Amino acid sequence: MRTVRSGPVDGDGRLEGEIVKTKGAILWGVGEEWSVEEIEVGDPAPGEVTVQLAASGLCHSDEHLVTGATPVGFPTLGGHEGSGVVTKVGPGVANLKEGDHVVTAFIPACGQCPPCAEGMQNLCDLGAFLLGGTAISDGTHRVTARGQGVSPMCLLGTFSPYITVHQASVVKIEESVPLDVAALVGCGVTTGWGSATKVAAVRPGETVAIMGVGGVGMNAVQGAAAAGARHVVVIEPVAHKRDWARNYGATHTFATAEEATAAVNELTWGRMADKTIIAVGDIQGEDIQIAMGLTGKGGRVVVTGMGHWDKVDVKLSLFELTLLQKDLQGAIFGGLSPRAAIPELLALYQGGQLKLDELVTRRYALEDINKGYQDMRDGNNIRGMIAYTDADR
Repeated sequence: MRTVRSGPVDGDGRLEGEIVKTKGAILWGVGEEWSVEEIEVGDPAPGEVTVQLAASGLCHSDEHLVTGATPVGFPTLGGHEGSGVVTKVGPGVANLKEGDHVVTAFIPACGQCPPCAEGMQNLCDLGAFLLGGTAISDGTHRVTARGQGVSPMCLLGTFSPYITVHQASVVKIEESVPLDVAALVGCGVTTGWGSATKVAAVRPGETVAIMGVGGVGMNAVQGAAAAGARHVVVIEPVAHKRDWARNYGATHTFATAEEATAAVNELTWGRMADKTIIAVGDIQGEDIQIAMGLTGKGGRVVVTGMGHWDKVDVKLSLFELTLLQKDLQGAIFGGLSPRAAIPELLALYQGGQLKLDELVTRRYALEDINKGYQDMRDGNNIRGMIAYTDADR
């Protein structure tokens, strides 16, 4: 890492002040690999902080940038699950100071807009800027590469050891929490846990089916088990993931929905699942009816997995939806509020009630990010993690 002085504002909107020259994993177009190269990270503007990251999760949502399933402007600096230490504080920042330990939240939470005021920080109005590529505070770029502005994933860009982000996008945590695993609650853990405990509202004694147990689904398993579900039924084609799921609370595992449907019917004396959570990495239209078929009268299907932005065709029996009074509910960030949920989940971790260390299957250097994503595609990881060292800076 090198710190230098920048010149005046250029045509790309970069601010005057200090810039940090460091490394970052950039995506230059759909279908390309991540390119680890030199980037420049600007000083914090009013309302912003600079954070030196200790770790970043390799979440499937960044894979959606590679496939084109999520529309973004290129070039893009990937990554949205990060944890680290605040190194600089811009003017007007409240409740954060240099040295504070923080976790990034991929949904910013201003605390003032109508959704935030109603307790739905996961739907904060600042989310409108998530894929815009420029800073919330002033509409300019904080990151540049090859002389042009770069769009950070979810206004964060944690595939770099340094980020400059809005204060609404970070949550202060206790210094006793290990930073190398704290990053996980910035997205995957919270999304999965909340999908079960908040959006599905799993209750003791219920039967819950979970489709897909990657970085999100495995935590839906944890959440359902913690909420007291009697049966936690996992549907996952990768055999060792099914085995892993039993360590997180799964009571039954199946390779296909067909196998699971027959088993759930028998387990519940024909009543079927009370709740079904779709947590597959790349959801398809036919997954909706499969989940509805697993779910009993008056039950709820929670759609947590993401699909391609322009696919709108869904398989759904409207006859069944109406006559059996089933619920079909979308979910983002598990329906939880980042500023409340992140500290709460880390407290559960410290109390031995939430598994985090075990979720990290492999750690990678930033230079090996493409290997990390190939391992994810091959089903080798619950969650890969970039652990930053001096070599990355």
